[in-house]
Amino acid sequence: MSGGTGVTTASIHPRDQQLRPIWEKVREGVRLTRDDGLTMFASPDVITLGKMAHVVQQQKSGDAVYFVVNQKIEPTNVCVLSCKFCDFATKTGRPDAYEMTIGEILEKITPDVHEVHITGGLHPTWEWEYYLDILRQIRGKFPHVDIKAFTAVEIDFFHKKFRIPIVDVLRQLKEAGLNTMPGGGAEVFSERVRRLLFNQKIGAKTWLEIHRTAHAIGIPSNSTILYGHIETVGERVDHLLSLRSLQDETGGFLSFIPLAFQPGQTGIKPAGRFTSAIDDLKMIAISRLMLDNIPHIKAYWVMLTEEVASVALNFGADDMDGTVRGEKIAHDAGAVSPMTLAKEQIVRIVRDAGKIPVERDAFYNPLRVHTERVLGKIPYLNSVPFYVPLEKRQFRILPVTPRRMGRLARQGEIDAGLFSLVDFLELRDELEPLPYCIATRDQVRSVMLFSNYGWRQLSGKVIGITDDTATSVKLLKILLEKKYDVRATFQRMHAGVNAYEMYDALLLIGDEALRANKFGIGKFELVYDLATEWYDWQRMPFVFAIWGVRKDMTDDRKRELQELISDALARGESNLESISREHARRLHITADEAVRYLEGFNYRMGEREQKAVEKFESLLREIEIESHRDSPETAG
Repeated sequence: MSGGTGVTTASIHPRDQQLRPIWEKVREGVRLTRDDGLTMFASPDVITLGKMAHVVQQQKSGDAVYFVVNQKIEPTNVCVLSCKFCDFATKTGRPDAYEMTIGEILEKITPDVHEVHITGGLHPTWEWEYYLDILRQIRGKFPHVDIKAFTAVEIDFFHKKFRIPIVDVLRQLKEAGLNTMPGGGAEVFSERVRRLLFNQKIGAKTWLEIHRTAHAIGIPSNSTILYGHIETVGERVDHLLSLRSLQDETGGFLSFIPLAFQPGQTGIKPAGRFTSAIDDLKMIAISRLMLDNIPHIKAYWVMLTEEVASVALNFGADDMDGTVRGEKIAHDAGAVSPMTLAKEQIVRIVRDAGKIPVERDAFYNPLRVHTERVLGKIPYLNSVPFYVPLEKRQFRILPVTPRRMGRLARQGEIDAGLFSLVDFLELRDELEPLPYCIATRDQVRSVMLFSNYGWRQLSGKVIGITDDTATSVKLLKILLEKKYDVRATFQRMHAGVNAYEMYDALLLIGDEALRANKFGIGKFELVYDLATEWYDWQRMPFVFAIWGVRKDMTDDRKRELQELISDALARGESNLESISREHARRLHITADEAVRYLEGFNYRMGEREQKAVEKFESLLREIEIESHRDSPETAG
């Protein structure tokens, strides 16, 4: 299980023998238990914990380390609560109290910002409409900016103060412009700790229920823990398990952020000593190992310091958070990091750690890649025969969904990869094909339409399509219009957390589709395999992706890459069983099901595949011409 990680299973030899059975579980994809968590916290073998977590991180995000250009806005420090660990909040009338107007908030946002992060005190007199107006005016003036706002503590405050049900609070915020929620206010899920340190604040049950509700209506969120005060190791582990359980249920957490306690002037005496760099790195590594279903772990440099955050990128973390301009809460509590870390500095830190600096949006969609020699990797099971055995050598691997890979290629930031067929066709002037692909014979099982209607009844209906899709949505459009003479409306959505009931049908691709095909999803009763529909109609395979390399890459590097791919595929195909076993548990399918799935693909471009590409391109051109002819702008 090298996967181009730099740390292989063979290279990990735990000094602490208590970690050996845990490492075996990690290798086999077996979920870790509470006892495993306690064992890891008790272990002095921090280096092994880091290596184990690094392997898991590489499986999830390759060499990518994400960051976002964000602006932190804390509209007021006036708060009705008096939590013992908070040096930020104050009371109305005190010299340090402040309240921002919406105009002052808007002045803090600049065009280069991708995310606005809003949290603050629980103000005793502000009206509900004021909070909604903050979001509306940000959305109106900066429509490209993602708004991450209001912790579960603030949501609960709105609910109680304005007597609005929590689900309606969240719906109104979403309608006003809210994209995601931060994970603050979780502290540690221990009733003992809550009573001692923040007895006026919500506990675990309310925090989890608010995030559950947010996920159910299509608002993803982050998750956190505040550690290093009076909590026990057992309470830390229980906190992680609670988050993991909710993520199993909703899939709505984007990331997990371990927050080291900043004592400030609170007077709180932690058990033992304040967290050291070793404590922080161990917390990050164990979080990565325990939270197998949360995609990203943040090294929050504001609290960790730049130096520790840099090391954390090889201890399981894959996110540096961002520039965080204007953050006050941690610094009022004594955080020693610089108030603002410039984008160029983050890029340098990530490069120095041997990683790919990836500028992202709130949903972890890559916007820019700040390095060279990058291989794009489709992050689905169907591509693992190429990538699991691949030696990187001069290249770094960036897992990225098909549609986003195409966007990065148009910006010249992907040197080679398995490109979605539609993107490859559009980029033929820049890309040179290699004789490798992802093609299906007659079914795919992971490009699926889930529907409440038969094909011909989909006329005028709304079909939800994930932000991942590039080729698959074009294939669906061809099938609807050319095979069934039907026109439907497509609506983009973010994968994972959505109110699926608002759609008449749903197009899913990749691993999410594979799982939904087995277990079902939402209310949808009919399931269609798009590759089967294509084959029954055209009697041809369907090519979903083609390996391409930039034409301006040197000939020597092209030859090296083709040799690496050829060798990797040969080894991957000869080890489908072991590859399948490693990935099946993660997808909640059996190893045999994974093998059968992978055996259904052809990975080499042949004459039939080329003819299928030509037929698809011809049909695509026809519907685009018809769509242009029928559009209001061109009519008459």
